[in-house]
This record gives sequence, C-alpha cells and structure tokens, in this order.
Amino acid sequence: MTYRPFFAGLLALLPGWGTAQQIPVVEKQLPNGFKLLMVERHNEPRVAGGWVAHIGSSNERPGITGIAHLFEHMMFKGTPTLGTKDYPKDVEIIAAQERVRDLMRAEESIMRDQWRRGELADLTKIETRTDRWKELEKEFKKLIDQQREILVKNEFDRIYTTAGASDMNAFTTEDMTGYFINVPANKLELWMWMESERLLRPVFREFYAERDVVFEERRMRTESTPLGKFAEQFNAMFWDAHPYNWPVIGWPSDIPEISKAQADEFYSLYYQPANITLILVGDFKVADAERQVNEYFGRIPRGNRPPPEVTTLEVPQLAEKRMNADAEANPQIDILWRTVPFRHKDGYALNVMEQLLLGRTGRLYKGLELGRQVANTTWANQDSKKWAGAFNIGAEVKDGKTHEEVENALYEELDRLKNEAVPEEELQKVKNNFAAAAFRRLSSDFPILMQLVVNEGLGDWREVNEAFAKVQQVTAADVKRVAASYFTRENRTVARYSRKAGTGAKADPAP
Repeated sequence: MTYRPFFAGLLALLPGWGTAQQIPVVEKQLPNGFKLLMVERHNEPRVAGGWVAHIGSSNERPGITGIAHLFEHMMFKGTPTLGTKDYPKDVEIIAAQERVRDLMRAEESIMRDQWRRGELADLTKIETRTDRWKELEKEFKKLIDQQREILVKNEFDRIYTTAGASDMNAFTTEDMTGYFINVPANKLELWMWMESERLLRPVFREFYAERDVVFEERRMRTESTPLGKFAEQFNAMFWDAHPYNWPVIGWPSDIPEISKAQADEFYSLYYQPANITLILVGDFKVADAERQVNEYFGRIPRGNRPPPEVTTLEVPQLAEKRMNADAEANPQIDILWRTVPFRHKDGYALNVMEQLLLGRTGRLYKGLELGRQVANTTWANQDSKKWAGAFNIGAEVKDGKTHEEVENALYEELDRLKNEAVPEEELQKVKNNFAAAAFRRLSSDFPILMQLVVNEGLGDWREVNEAFAKVQQVTAADVKRVAASYFTRENRTVARYSRKAGTGAKADPAP
C-alpha cells in the first residue's frame, strides 16, 4: 500500500480533515476602535487571552530603531496602582529623571560632534565621556536609587500568578507586538482589568534602566553569538529600501538614545484602540465576554489620529549580492530571494515549495545530505511578512567539501523544481502534511490564540481558516511557475561563511 491512499483513508476517518475544520471566530468592534475576536470553547476551565498591537520594527524610523521592542518590555512596568508604593513620589522622580536626561542628551550631542571631527575615538566607552556628562550620570543614578526604594518589582506578574494564571509573555516582530497569558475561567474579569489598565494608564517607570536591559539583550543575542552580527548585516544588505532592513531589537547607536518623550509619543500613536485587536479563546460565554470587554476596554479613549501605514516599497533587485564572512562557526551557505507578502496568491505555492525542500523527507536532505553528501544540515523557509517576503535556503558544508559544491547543489535542486513537474504523489504528501498541521492546531486554546494573534498581526485573522483550502489548490504547474519567477540569479543574496582561523580547524580559502 502506498503512502497516499493510506493517509487519504486515515483522513476520511477524522471529522473535518478533508476540508480543515474552521475555527469559529466571533468578531466584534468596540465604539472606540478596538477589534475583538472570540472563540468559545468549553474543553477546559481556562481562557487563553491576548492582544496584538499592529506595531513592529517596520513602523519605526532611523534614530529610534528598537523602540517597538522596548515597548514590549515597558508594558509590564505597571500603572498608578501597580508597581509602586508611592505613586505621587514616583511621578516626581520620573520628572526629575527626565530633566537630568535632557541635560545628558545635550552633552551627548556635543560628544557626537567631537567624534565626527575625530576628537573622540569611541562614543560607547564611559571614559571618553565629558566631565559634565559623568557628573549628570551620578545625579541620575541617585534618582534611580530613590525610585527603587518605592518600586514593587514584578507586581504585574505576581498578581496574575497568584490568581492561577500561567505562560504570561510577549513578543515583537517586524510587523506586530503580541501579548498573551492563560487564566482560569473564573479569573477572566481579572484579565479584563489588568490588560485594560496597562493600556489606559501605563506608567513607564524604570524607562532608562529597561532601555539598558534591551541593550544587554542585544549584546547577548546578536553581538555575542557566532553568526548574530553577520546575520544582521546580511539582512541589511538584502533589503534596499524597506524598513525591514534594520533589526527588530534596534541598531546599537539608537537604543541608548531613545528618550521617554519619544516613547510617550510613540505609545499614543501606535497603542491606540484602533490599532489593537483583543483575542479570547476558551471557557466563556461570548455575550458575557463582550459585555465585560466593553465595560473595561471601552474606557480607553480613541486616538487623535490614525497611525501611518508603511508605504515604502522595495525596489527591484538588479544584480546578485554576495557577502563573504569569517565566523566562529562551521562553514555554510545561506541564500535569500525576495518573494511575496502575507496573503499574496503566490505565497501558497511557495509554502508548498518550502515543504518539498524541507525536512528528512525533503529534497535538500535527500539531495545534499544523503545523495551528494556535501552538507551536514540543510534548511528552507518561506517568510511572508506583512509588507514583503523572502525565501531562504541554505546548508552547512560537510568536512572535505567546498562552498562551491554546496551552493551549486542547492541551485541544482531549485532547477529541478523549475524544469520538472513535481510528481503528484510527492505533492499530495506535502498537502497531507498541511492537513495534519491544520488538525493539530485545534489541540487546545493556546495554539488557537497564537494563530489568531500572528495572522491578525500580519493583516487578517481569517487566514487561519482560509489558507488550508488555498494550499490544497496548488498544482505542480504553480510550483514550477513560482520557482522560475522568483529564484533567479539577479534576485538572490548569498552569504558564504568560512570558519575563522584559530577556531578549531583550518580556515577555508578565500573566494
């Protein structure tokens, strides 16, 4: 018995697998602009609650890159009643901190001018700062110490945890910032109060301390990893005009310069009700939840002006780009092609193509790791962001093999997709994998919540119910067409990583 009829028979035994079971989302709109998505399920006495702000790094501008991610941190700092023992004193200290920081920024402007003239070698070193700046820093640290005396650390998390909530977290991408948590069903009103309070009356206490935490996160995740700083520059080289060309965590010179005044302006523009979608999945009654949402979130004023869209379009790439880097990592080839954004009609064929190449049953593993034996590992990924997309393939070079052998082998596998129709059985196997994933997504409330958060953040929650059918309609001819359209030499950007000398093996020869 072949794989296809066996799996098709299994699908027939499972309700909803032939067409992918729909997630029954109820959508509502609040008068002040919030969108509300609700999925009523009574499988367990809990509710997965979250919200997505339609703001990511692509909405930033040079000079304040990283501010969207910074806000992910700041939204846990509390309110007038959460996070402090003495709110009036808290406000007084925050104002004093701003006065000192304004003076420090004036000194930093002087130092940047000195750096441009070659009078300062390194702006990041404390010893190169002016005497006036160092005096102001001491004054600022005293204010930080005063604020710490009245802070109630992690009170937001403690209240939730005491109530039996779990998995509280958040994330920031190029296109969105998402917040989520699991709460007991009888604590849903607590969620309403906590989340609406931090949107209605946020207090950005410890702003500069948290800014330093973000800078340290950047150092740990990007600058201290073998390929982090190279991947950042590779991404910046890949995008010419689009704001996707800066990192989500921000450029190192921007993060320390973000002011609280800039943060306040950013918050009022991008965290207004019309730019946020609230999402609930779990054990509640839709009518009751809607009433509570209106009661709590309806208090938040509508914004004064709509946030601007990203309007910059990527310019066509006219020539292949290449980056050669020596890194403390195994030799590898990484290749990017510009493709399509979220919900583009070609995205579904590209997603199928990813699965044809990916994994232990995929063509890259069979062709490069088992067949030619030129690679240790291989990968493939179609990444459709909100405004644009990219397709990535790559491989780690096996000892004794060359970059050229691996790169040529990758192109050979793509050429097969351009020139030969994918056999129907292989194509159906990939579609069956999508069907299995569509079934698994219904396993519990939290996976459903996260699908809604991500798809809504990218542009439309309905994709969770519509993508399956579109993937099933992809034909072998569609795969050939998109392979030929996007995987051209002039549309690609290639990174070649060689092992840096002195890191355990002989360095690879230069190109």
